[in-house]
Amino acid sequence: MDAQAKIIDRLAEELGVRGPQVAATVELLDGGATVPFIARYRKEVTGGLDDTQLRQLHERLGYLRELEERREAVLASIDEQGKLTPELTASIHAADTKQRLEDLYLPYRKKRRTKAQIAREAGLEPLADALLADPSLDPEVEAAKYFRAAEEDIPAIEDAKSALDGAKQILMERFAEEAELVGRLRERLWSDGELSSRLIAGKEQEGAKFSDYFEHDEPLAKVPSHRALAMFRGRNEGVLALTLRLPGEDEALLHPAQVAIAKHFEIADHGRPADRWLAEVVRWTWRVKLYTHLETELMGRLRDRAELDAIEVFAANLKDLLLAAPAGQKATLAIDPGLRTGCKVAVVDATGRFLEHATIFPHAPRNQWDESLAVLARLVNKHDVALVAVGNGTASRETDKLAGELVKALSSRTGAGKGPLSKVMVSEAGASVYSASEYAARELPDLDVTIRGAVSIARRLQDPLAELVKIEPKSIGVGQYQHDVSQVQLSRSLEAVIEDCVNAVGVDLNTASSALLSRVAGLNAGLAENIVARRDAEGAFASRKQLLDVSRLGPKTFEQCAGFLRIMGGDNPLDASAVHPEAYPLVERIAKQSQRELGGLIGDSATLKALKPADFADERFGVPTVSDILKELDKPGRDPRPEFKAAEFREGVETLKDLEPGMVLEGSVTNVTHFGAFVDIGVHQDGLVHISALSDKFVEDPRSVVKAGDIVKVKVMSVDLERARIGLSMRLDDQPGEDGEPARRGGGGPRGRQGKAARKGGGAQKGKEQGGQGDGQLGALGAALLKAKRKG
Repeated sequence: MDAQAKIIDRLAEELGVRGPQVAATVELLDGGATVPFIARYRKEVTGGLDDTQLRQLHERLGYLRELEERREAVLASIDEQGKLTPELTASIHAADTKQRLEDLYLPYRKKRRTKAQIAREAGLEPLADALLADPSLDPEVEAAKYFRAAEEDIPAIEDAKSALDGAKQILMERFAEEAELVGRLRERLWSDGELSSRLIAGKEQEGAKFSDYFEHDEPLAKVPSHRALAMFRGRNEGVLALTLRLPGEDEALLHPAQVAIAKHFEIADHGRPADRWLAEVVRWTWRVKLYTHLETELMGRLRDRAELDAIEVFAANLKDLLLAAPAGQKATLAIDPGLRTGCKVAVVDATGRFLEHATIFPHAPRNQWDESLAVLARLVNKHDVALVAVGNGTASRETDKLAGELVKALSSRTGAGKGPLSKVMVSEAGASVYSASEYAARELPDLDVTIRGAVSIARRLQDPLAELVKIEPKSIGVGQYQHDVSQVQLSRSLEAVIEDCVNAVGVDLNTASSALLSRVAGLNAGLAENIVARRDAEGAFASRKQLLDVSRLGPKTFEQCAGFLRIMGGDNPLDASAVHPEAYPLVERIAKQSQRELGGLIGDSATLKALKPADFADERFGVPTVSDILKELDKPGRDPRPEFKAAEFREGVETLKDLEPGMVLEGSVTNVTHFGAFVDIGVHQDGLVHISALSDKFVEDPRSVVKAGDIVKVKVMSVDLERARIGLSMRLDDQPGEDGEPARRGGGGPRGRQGKAARKGGGAQKGKEQGGQGDGQLGALGAALLKAKRKG
């Protein structure tokens, strides 16, 4: 079986799909097709694989191809040395991971001149072999046979100790390179080992934020992502020492790993002359050769797994945020709150085009409340504003009160286009990053940085996806330990999420920014700029076909991108839908057989639902594609995002001091982690709903209950003013201090009906969900995220 066939079979097994599906998908990917295009427009070819499966396939395809390349290199290297046996060849071909492959290659890897190599050059390998094969031999007597004078760079062997030390080095290296043994020890340490964290002496004050890990032991394989990354950060900052241990190793006469090594090589103490020496070889093999090596490997495995989990959390939260409900195309006034420097105000029209800006000073020290209301009222009336967006930073609740008075004062306005005015609190995370970016400088060159931030707040209310793609995703504030993980892997994952979200929604070709266009399947930053330049020079696109006039946009790129780009009011009504141009002839055939004009068929639910997809399927377009087309014709350009809804913060609850345990408040979920969800309740500091307080039922994954952007009801369970910590519960019948236990100081739900069960399941371990970062005494339950979410 060749390498490609082997990879396809492996992928099919891992994904639980048929081999031909994988083979067809690999061919499309190798041909330059994008995942969104394949998922949407090549369902017949892939057998209906969705975008999640396709992403997994794409990622694993790269790994398995790298594995095959490495396998061939290993085989060639060993063969070149003349040491490739049929048995070794079979083992190498059977290796299913890079780790297993490297274990097999280790004895043959070209390495620097080791002590064992020097001992072999000195002719001591027969001594090592003899004592291992026959422990009844006397080591001292046998060693005397190998004395020799120095020769060039080979040292002299003048006594038994030197000879036996050399023989020991040879056996140590041989034992440490035994692939089967190393593999078993590695997996035993992973499954049974404990991660032990201890405070480095004298670091108590400096490392107070890691206090939960000053004396902490936990099964290695079960350490959650957030705790692992917290401990690794503590080690990197010189506060914590991390070691890997097997349970009971201190009490045992021999370390369990030494027992395993001795058993593998049939070494036992029967009182024979060489038994003690061989036991010493085993001890040194473990302590010098294997322990540090395996500890480093397994710490790396734990970090890799923790990073992967953290990246998945970030990606899931980013997807929820990008697919949050848009308020829609309405003229919007945004207020970026501030105190001494005033509140920055910007107005944009329904398409997000900047119209006007102002600065008002409603708060201390100027207290120009009425004057500020007058300015806002003038702007609202002048530009027929329908939405008021208030940034959720410093002075946001005070400014929200101002916006409330504005809405109330203008509630009775009348006249053409004078609809109701609404106010919404909007997250401003990342707005300052955008406003100072090179892209913002090109987009809004004549505006001050602070005004650009207000414009961004307005636009993200209108369409979160279109605005957030302009911001580095790591600046949006929905990550978990984002600076501690592989930045390459994180960026790759987040880019994939953005691409999937943009293409799931679709992009208006005539209004989209270059940042948004660059995320469309098949396009890049250069092509996006060329599209905007063509639009600016020649006016709006009237049809998708005109994309072929764009510089450097050829037929292959057109095939990938055209279906995701929308043209409203263009020459062909299908250009406003997700129907791909390649399927236009099929739609025309459907209209003809239905005896309808194309324009009349679109949106005619009764006619379309009466049609049978199988009646229109052919060799090119199968039933899945025809079904998608009929659904799209029924609701062309339908937006998969939910209906817009905003949280209503309670009046009078504006700071932590206003909170009282037992209050029931409405809030917006800002972040979801493995240990719970953070909720903005309008007091400049997100509260934490611990995983144990998300539901009356046991919760394994918080995202099965809530996601970023959800509007939820929560009860205040605890307030820690000193550390700016809020504990919340979504179980509204919970009581603070329930079951006679005080509410948690560190946030999270009370120890009620679910708490104990959750802790047994590894979900809600009291005091251990520590972020391990932050400031001052922020010690437990995601301090890093609490800091990142702190407002003002």
